[in-house]
Amino acid sequence: MSDTSIKHQSELTSGDFTAAENPFGLFAEWLAEATASEPNDPNAMALATVDPDGLPDVRMVLMKGYDNDGFVFYSHIASQKGRELEANPKAALLFHWKSLRRQVRIRGTVAPVTEAEANAYFATRPKQAQIGAWASKQSQPLESRFAFEQAIAKVAARHLVGEVPRPPGWSGWRITPSRIEFWHDRPFRLHDRIEFSRDTPAHPWTKTRLYP
Repeated sequence: MSDTSIKHQSELTSGDFTAAENPFGLFAEWLAEATASEPNDPNAMALATVDPDGLPDVRMVLMKGYDNDGFVFYSHIASQKGRELEANPKAALLFHWKSLRRQVRIRGTVAPVTEAEANAYFATRPKQAQIGAWASKQSQPLESRFAFEQAIAKVAARHLVGEVPRPPGWSGWRITPSRIEFWHDRPFRLHDRIEFSRDTPAHPWTKTRLYP
């Protein structure tokens, strides 16, 4: 792609996002545009945690909800991410929408969702995914794919009819942000960046424009 076409695309998609005063409103706009342009999983986000030695871990997860209280995802409580979040309930998120040349970086504290929230979301999952949640011992050693398929078959046999209940070791977390940065590509690496920050969820957001 030439510099001219990159510049044209950047001018078309950037808009005056730096004038936004509410990070959640701006996020909603960007997510809607990503949903229309990304070929796969516009709700995919990188989740970064740290282990007991302070060594970072990062992996892709799917955001399953957000509001003014934060960003929600679900997984196994005993997974590596679950154990690390229990020991150190802080995390960072990154949304990267390549088709729009945009990123959103989020940092904040983490807390489990309520039992009602976890139950409600689990009930919306496809039945095969519900069965997989029971069969998987996420992040634990697995002797073979065949062993996993056998475990899936055993769970499926127990739930041929009726609803599949949520496993007790499966739930979700909410990241309540203290910082949200919006980044948009510009030609020659002269990118646009604005950061919203607050000391606590009770405090108002402060907006700062950042050098690229």
